Amino acid sequence: MDENQLNDLVSAALDAGADAAEAAYAERQSLSVSVRLGALEEVEREEGRDLGLRVFIGARQASVSGSDISDSGRAKLVERVVAMARLAPEDPYAGLAPEERLAQGPFPDLDLYDDHEPTAETLEARAREAEEAARAVKGVTNSDGGSAGWSTSRWMLATSGGFFGGHRASGFSISASAIAGEGAGMERGGEGRSTRHNEDLPEAGWVGGEAGARAVARLGARKIASTTAPVIFENRIAFSILGPLLGAISGPSVARGVSFLKDKLEKQVFADNVSLLDDPFRVRGLGSGAFDDEGVATEPTALIDEGILTTWLLNTASARQLGMETTGHASRGLAGPPGTGTSNVILTGGEKDLAGLMGDAGKGLLVTSMFGPSLNGNTGDWSIGCSGYWFEDGQLAYPVNEITVAGNLIDIYRRLVPGTDLVIKGSHDSPSLLVDALAIAGS
Repeated sequence: MDENQLNDLVSAALDAGADAAEAAYAERQSLSVSVRLGALEEVEREEGRDLGLRVFIGARQASVSGSDISDSGRAKLVERVVAMARLAPEDPYAGLAPEERLAQGPFPDLDLYDDHEPTAETLEARAREAEEAARAVKGVTNSDGGSAGWSTSRWMLATSGGFFGGHRASGFSISASAIAGEGAGMERGGEGRSTRHNEDLPEAGWVGGEAGARAVARLGARKIASTTAPVIFENRIAFSILGPLLGAISGPSVARGVSFLKDKLEKQVFADNVSLLDDPFRVRGLGSGAFDDEGVATEPTALIDEGILTTWLLNTASARQLGMETTGHASRGLAGPPGTGTSNVILTGGEKDLAGLMGDAGKGLLVTSMFGPSLNGNTGDWSIGCSGYWFEDGQLAYPVNEITVAGNLIDIYRRLVPGTDLVIKGSHDSPSLLVDALAIAGS
């Protein structure tokens, strides 16, 4: 599939009666290998290519997708989607992005593609090395395995508004999971990394060693009594607290009135030294891109600027509904209208490392694993199951498990104190985060 064919598909939709149209093409290849207890467990290869077509007839819209990209397949796609659009309900906010907001090439080289293609044997060797390193840690008694993977993807978008853009990206990954202890006292620990370039992956032995060490450090975990105490969320999982914020500032949520932050635009949300930054131009970033999924130009944005919520995450439809302009945060698959999403988000403003945060708190809970979140999207009431470590006098005392922490996110965000231990591992990263007091439900 090339630019001309994609533009021809858009033209065919217009010829069939659409007033406007956009076509997207996605292509993906991947290879993953997993091992467990020294034996090859799974080799999985995937190859796929798909087309998506969205059309507008007046205020009506419809979208379809399919994997048949032949001439006849594309003709059927056009016929089907135009017929669907004629029967669709009217949506006064539907339409293509404004032409003046579309990204203009040439686009910056964000170095997202590495043409290195590892063999299955190479990936198996990495997975084995990671697992072997995990199993070699004293105290590790079993393994959930090691895995390594590779992928490439290609994306193109063409619209009747005159936009065409595309990008290629690659991905490399490695992970391991270890088990320490026996019976009811077993504990798990894991580690993994994903990068755009092969050379940026950490050594497999390091990944496995970290997984094993984390499992062993959890041995002897105990329950604690319910209390209220300072809670620190370790940097590896801290962004889980901020995920609900991104959902709450999404344009569709705000437009529907189902956001606990719907009244907070241009108001204080975090402490005045804390910012939340979204950077689509990070070189080799897992979330980088010069345009969003409607073709709108992206730009670095301070979603929270020195504590102040500055913007909603807007696609074209939600922007129109709110009487605003798109912010270049449209995100979509091949079928259905766009939602919203971010690129590479980090939290800034920390002054002390994790040890400093623990020292300031004195006594409390360090959370290293979270699961089973519960959120009331209208009020911000939030709770989550977790495990981690109890600390006293600023030092780790013993591991703990079977705990739930809870609070209201509006209140929690205002009291968040970030650390300085930010590590860029993915597209959403945070340093460790201290909350001076949270309800902790234990035994």
